Amino acid sequence: MARYRPVDTQPKLIPIDLAAQLLPGTFEHALQHLLEQAIDLTPFDARYRNDTTGAPAYAPAMLLRVVLFAYSRGIVSSRAMARACEEQVTFIALSGDSRPHFTTIAHFVRTLGEQIAPIFAAVLAVCERQGLIGREMFAIDGVKLPSNASKHRSGTRADFERQASKMEQAAEAMLARHRAEDARPVEPTLHAKDAARVEQLLADAAQLRSWLTQHPTDRRGPTGAVRKSNRTDNDSAKMATSKGVIQGFTGVAAVDAAHQIIVEAQAHGTGAEQELLLPVVEATAALRTSETLITADAGYHSEANLRALAEGGVPALIADNGLRQRDARFATQGRYTALPNPLHDKSRPAKKPSEVFSPADFRYDPVARTCVCPAGKSLYRKGATNITRGHIAEHFRGAQRDCGPCPLRRQCLRTPDTTPVRNVAFFRDRVGRTVNYSALMRERIDTEAGRAQYAQRLATVEPVFANLRANKRLDRFTLRGRTKVDTQWKLYCLVHNIEKLAKSGYAV
Repeated sequence: MARYRPVDTQPKLIPIDLAAQLLPGTFEHALQHLLEQAIDLTPFDARYRNDTTGAPAYAPAMLLRVVLFAYSRGIVSSRAMARACEEQVTFIALSGDSRPHFTTIAHFVRTLGEQIAPIFAAVLAVCERQGLIGREMFAIDGVKLPSNASKHRSGTRADFERQASKMEQAAEAMLARHRAEDARPVEPTLHAKDAARVEQLLADAAQLRSWLTQHPTDRRGPTGAVRKSNRTDNDSAKMATSKGVIQGFTGVAAVDAAHQIIVEAQAHGTGAEQELLLPVVEATAALRTSETLITADAGYHSEANLRALAEGGVPALIADNGLRQRDARFATQGRYTALPNPLHDKSRPAKKPSEVFSPADFRYDPVARTCVCPAGKSLYRKGATNITRGHIAEHFRGAQRDCGPCPLRRQCLRTPDTTPVRNVAFFRDRVGRTVNYSALMRERIDTEAGRAQYAQRLATVEPVFANLRANKRLDRFTLRGRTKVDTQWKLYCLVHNIEKLAKSGYAV
């Protein structure tokens, strides 16, 4: 009968060379080399006042290594990080077997604040020395993620006032009812369950009143419109996604097309992407050249953004909502919207056919400034220039001799029995606008070269978000406040950039 050596899986005390666990070419080796030799972390010394008294502190480089490596493995919880520093060899090697407590790790991440920006810039400088930043195109896009906030606690100050009043009225009604019952000698006093309910209502109402006192004004957007506040995290925002409405932040990234290096990362508590474009473009000014192309999807398209980019001399291709409708390559996309989708019904209700001729049925020549109706009759132009609701338009009117006996009269007029002739208007531009930047952008992006350049955007930025969300399991922000969430977003983007460095052969 065959005999085999025993396999002993019991715990052993084995000497381990911790430095040998960080193999060249791996993420952890590149991370160790960066934080020990390439990045200056002396600004962290200002955090501590233990030169002569107090216990020695954990080294910021060690804590940063642990956090970044944990994020690269999809570990977000500080408790899980602390446990990994006791159980997993790679974590033990990166931490030098120092076993930091989970509260130490959580406090370090929570208080990083503005100190993460110089580290992010230092890693970019290393990427540039390695030749990973091409500066030919920066693709900008964002991802909406839920945060550590409840969307049920969102609303305006008026909403919160009404909620507090309803709670107080409900508590008062319950108390009044029980006072009336207590007046009867056979009825018991206020039940414990009802008393707890009244106490909870009054406590919630008091909390609402306190929040309203601490926040005397509503949140407002760039245009001054009132935005909903949130009592859990007032920096977060309620935003619509393909999977429903969430309460969270938008993580924006600008990605270089050469090797998909994230050159700028910001987190904002708004779902309106239009107002996020210019801050990211301005933040990349030091990295861009005069020929660096900025690309972004239709969510970032607005006349104000295009004007600012044009006036700043920034080359850009920003799509508009009608880009695919004008592109012959998407002529057959309608057949896919008809397919059933359990998550989202992409089909649109069929438009009701117009009962009368629309302006599109008239032949309008903007050069000759003439108009011919569907019956083949020329219309009179009314004035040189007409302004309707802030738009410059050309108005045309049919002649009585043509419209009166016309056989298409009932197809042309909504009330043919009372309306003598047809009027039609063609709009050209807004009042006071000298340059239509949206039209200029459409002309540029609809060219063969423009479409080819814009097509690179998808392959540049989307794989980055796929890596962060799927591989790194970033499905939500775990902190509160824009500063802390922005720090966490930059940490994840740092992980992505360091991975690129490791795969390029850095520190091998």
